[in-house]
Amino acid sequence: MSADEVGGTLGEGKVLDLDRLVVRARGLVVPGRRRILGIAGPPGAGKSTLAGELVRRLGGEAVLVPMDGFHLANSELRRLGRAGRKGAPDTFDAAGYAALLARLRTPVPGTVVYAPDFDRSIEEALAGSVPVAPEVPLVVTEGNYLLHDQGPWAQVRDLLDEVWYLHLDEEERVRRLVERHVRHGRPRPDAERWVGESDEVNAALVAAGRARADLVITGSLTG
Repeated sequence: MSADEVGGTLGEGKVLDLDRLVVRARGLVVPGRRRILGIAGPPGAGKSTLAGELVRRLGGEAVLVPMDGFHLANSELRRLGRAGRKGAPDTFDAAGYAALLARLRTPVPGTVVYAPDFDRSIEEALAGSVPVAPEVPLVVTEGNYLLHDQGPWAQVRDLLDEVWYLHLDEEERVRRLVERHVRHGRPRPDAERWVGESDEVNAALVAAGRARADLVITGSLTG
């Protein structure tokens, strides 16, 4: 399937047509064959919410493997002097993420692959948290840098069968992002500063990859 055949934009309103997205995701499911769907977009766009709902609707046909499971540990970020910009491309194990995607593309009968997850309550990755059974035909992965073309991230796009880019109104996205940081323990002034000085710098990098997506989705699951 060429990019021209799958390209386009879905959603001109505020709320996503989730049913249409589920149908499109289900179209990737081929029994006996492993495919990987990526959902990219800037921080706060709603990637994890959309990916989780797709997987829930697809039942046993899909499993969610988040890119955020490859965050470097906070102790390592401090050692490298990068703790103050956690979430930037070089604060992840991008090569490790690409290696996992390559492994997931070719499942071995009888072998479960264990992927890491990310716990926002402690801001740390958790190894071996997501079991991916070989018979599951669709892996959904989501994260900021699936379309980033620098360094080891450049390997990722070719490992994904289709990538959707999720776009949310900028003002609403920033508001939600600040609220998320506050929910997870940051004082509001600190949350606003972090979003402005760190998250939005990363958002600009993410947006640069938008043209490489197969589908651009505008809106969110809630109004």
